[in-house]
Amino acid sequence: MSTTNLRNSVIFPIGERLESKNFNGSAWLKMLAPSGSACPIGNVTFEPGCRNSWHKHAGGQILLVTGGRGYYQEWGKPAQELHAGDVVDIPADMKHWHGAAKDSWFVHLAVEVNPEKGPATWLEPVSDEDYNKLK
Repeated sequence: MSTTNLRNSVIFPIGERLESKNFNGSAWLKMLAPSGSACPIGNVTFEPGCRNSWHKHAGGQILLVTGGRGYYQEWGKPAQELHAGDVVDIPADMKHWHGAAKDSWFVHLAVEVNPEKGPATWLEPVSDEDYNKLK
């Protein structure tokens, strides 16, 4: 799917391309409720194969999947395949990553829980070896 077709099929605006060393591939972000609000919410769009690095949130995070196919993985556990309508409630300080499947765009709302506890802590990238084991 081209980015033009993707832009026409998503629920929320795709936003601006992220320039971040914490993403392997291209991702876009549109803040729907900005940082500094009681509950920051970002619409995150991953191109096929894009994923973020391992990270954790001091206050926790909730993912609401709105499109495509992707993965979520907690440290020490197998990756979970995600589809539109899935909800992931990530506990505070849980080391995890999320991103698109190799052959699909992936879109989710990222809800920052208890933002007053501090920003995300970014850790090492997800290895190509581990990611390439996923279907």
